[in-house]
Amino acid sequence: MTSLTHPRLFGLGRNPAAPDDLLVRLAAHDHGRHGIHLRRGRLPDVVVEALLTHGGGDSAFLLRADRLSPGMLRRIEGHPDPAIRDAPADFVRSMVENEAPIGVGGIEEAYGRPRTALAAAPDPKVRAAVARSWWERPLDVQVTLLADPDPRVRAAATLHARPGVPPQLLDRCLADPATRGNVARHIPLTWEQFAELTRGGEQELLRAVAENPHLTAEMAARLADVDDPVVRVAVARSRHVDAGTRDRLYALVEAEHAEGGTEAYVALHWHGPTPGWLRDAPLEERLTHLERRDPAMRRELASCPDLPQDAWRRLDGDPDVGVRRAAARRPDVPPEVLERLVRAHGDHVRPPLVGHPNFPRHTLCSFVEEADPRVRRVALEDPGLPEPALERLAAAEESYLRRGVAGHPGVTLALLERLLCDPAPEVADSAAANPALPLDRMHRILADAGL
Repeated sequence: MTSLTHPRLFGLGRNPAAPDDLLVRLAAHDHGRHGIHLRRGRLPDVVVEALLTHGGGDSAFLLRADRLSPGMLRRIEGHPDPAIRDAPADFVRSMVENEAPIGVGGIEEAYGRPRTALAAAPDPKVRAAVARSWWERPLDVQVTLLADPDPRVRAAATLHARPGVPPQLLDRCLADPATRGNVARHIPLTWEQFAELTRGGEQELLRAVAENPHLTAEMAARLADVDDPVVRVAVARSRHVDAGTRDRLYALVEAEHAEGGTEAYVALHWHGPTPGWLRDAPLEERLTHLERRDPAMRRELASCPDLPQDAWRRLDGDPDVGVRRAAARRPDVPPEVLERLVRAHGDHVRPPLVGHPNFPRHTLCSFVEEADPRVRRVALEDPGLPEPALERLAAAEESYLRRGVAGHPGVTLALLERLLCDPAPEVADSAAANPALPLDRMHRILADAGL
């Protein structure tokens, strides 16, 4: 069995052209089962039965209800093997036990009780799971969760802005170490509450308060003096600071980043609130942010649909590629702007710019000539890419280009055969998943694996 056997089986399991009898044989191999589990749409009963036979409970918990016939759902629910019968519920329970995100509907199915009852379950981890996932819970349930004796439940109940904290419980939640950080991030604060939260200088609490979208101008001014890059970026994105303060704070963080500051890097690239308020500001005010140092301000501006042409021209030439990409998603963006942006930076950010209705798709084939392999990859978006272009990309050093050819709808059988033997497993996997793969070649892959 060669090193390429496993990725071929994995790809074959995902191949939409693979017939049922082949999938049944493939289910005897763990890599084949893994591929089958990733197929889209409903699975035939005979294939599901094979998965359960060979994969047991591991397969059962991966089979979502929408992929099964009603008869097969009943079959699993009454299966004589408890590992299969209980697998979906066991998976949900393990997610709850490990405090991992899981939908409230799945929790109800696993525990066999409605969410209203589970919000008062004996196990605090169940109560916390319901609080994390049931966003539209009624006020009486929220009040009960906020008074829960377990701090994990109280924290989960305030994790999101919805459903919020009733006014009569706000002070108590702001004093509770389990909830005050979450509440400080979302709820409108009085000056007294703000002063109490920031008095001790606790870093995480200051950061939570700084991200609160309801801060007043006076609150933002007080936070502007905090020596913390995350707080500075959050304040710089507040609607209440003037242009000079905004640029000064951002420049301080940029300087700290230039000196190698890790927290400054996090503040600039991984953290910080989105200035969503900018979209609702008057046009004249919005246009004043065209020159802001913080690209997040300009990206938010680029998401507004009603800018004048001069503003679009400036955003199309912005030094930050993220700003240019945001501007390029407007409905009336010129085709040449889209093409220029993709030729300069590729198209790896979703949704892809080549999918924009204005993208000049007749130019896709010419991307094969680009020097940057990340840009050459864009040519594969052309379903009619000619054979010479596919051959050239299939000979590339970069495996992601060869993988793209292996999954291309226009790949020739000779080229597909060559890519099935590619030393990179991901290329062989993609070739085996191509629906153009002949049926006899699929059977040979099974035979090579002893299936």
